[in-house]
Amino acid sequence: MGSNKEHIPSLDGLRAVSILIVFISHCGLENIVPGGLGVTIFFFISGFLITTLLRLEWTNSGAISLRKFYLRRIFRIWPPFYIVLFAGLALTQMHVIPGHFSWAGVMAQVCHFTNYNIILLESPTVSGTGVYWSLAIEEHFYLLFPMLYILLNKRAIPVRRQTFFLMTICGLILIWRCILVMAFHSTIGRTYYASDTRFDNILFGCILAISANPVLDKPIISDRLLLRIGVPCGIGLLLLTLLVRGDVFRETLRYSLQSIALVPIFIAAVRCPKHLLFRWLNWRWMCFLGVISYSLYLVHQTVIITVKDHSMLHPAIRGWVAFAIAVGIASLLHFVVERPFAKLRKRFR
Repeated sequence: MGSNKEHIPSLDGLRAVSILIVFISHCGLENIVPGGLGVTIFFFISGFLITTLLRLEWTNSGAISLRKFYLRRIFRIWPPFYIVLFAGLALTQMHVIPGHFSWAGVMAQVCHFTNYNIILLESPTVSGTGVYWSLAIEEHFYLLFPMLYILLNKRAIPVRRQTFFLMTICGLILIWRCILVMAFHSTIGRTYYASDTRFDNILFGCILAISANPVLDKPIISDRLLLRIGVPCGIGLLLLTLLVRGDVFRETLRYSLQSIALVPIFIAAVRCPKHLLFRWLNWRWMCFLGVISYSLYLVHQTVIITVKDHSMLHPAIRGWVAFAIAVGIASLLHFVVERPFAKLRKRFR
């Protein structure tokens, strides 16, 4: 980003919240802490950040380089992705990690089709690497979205019409989920894991980046109204999506409503980082968890499963041990792998 937009307040803290939700859920508390909400937050943040970068590139140069965009994504996603995957394969062969895998499942992961492997083939993968399904959705989305965004801008379509068009796509995805659930009686996995039913979570972040970007645009409403009305409404809507337990609601409206609820919360967190509600998102240790959140996401479930298999500790203590080990591995990946590739990635901005 531009020099004055290099750091987005609260962003790393929100990433930390996402990974903590997912981690706690995978420790066996999924009935209390829904890991799916953490993934939805990840999707939303990813859509916002990538589209903000694309928007800045278009504003500054009047064009977007797809080649550079895809290279940036490769340098960001692939190195830790494949290192963790192949390390997991080796450790499974050595019986350090419990379970077994099939080469069909591994090839699905290598080719970024983990989500459809879960839905269609159910081929075994390395224990804990099933979380790769969400990365597959992101890869599929970013293969397509930049071309659509370039087309919208080349045709000089105004921001309002761009917003309406992208919101229409979100609406169509919601309708598609409803058809799958109500007409075809699809499984929960079909709507939860598939790219065509989860693109809207990323797209809501893209829409915010285009139409009401808290980093680039003038505020539409005052901080006072945002904090007094927007944030409570957003939190209330999020709680509603967690309290309503019906399968039809959960697999249709839930994803859309969660994304809508995140909009005022995200804007307020970015615009008001020193407010009591969001100050903790900018604590140093929260920011660090956010910085290593990608590597932590890749390794955390494998670590949880392995610690459980090799210890007789109380579940609570086991969770803390797994967390410490996962943070250690993720930190190593960040400093040894992610940071060198981040420097290389900057050359293609």
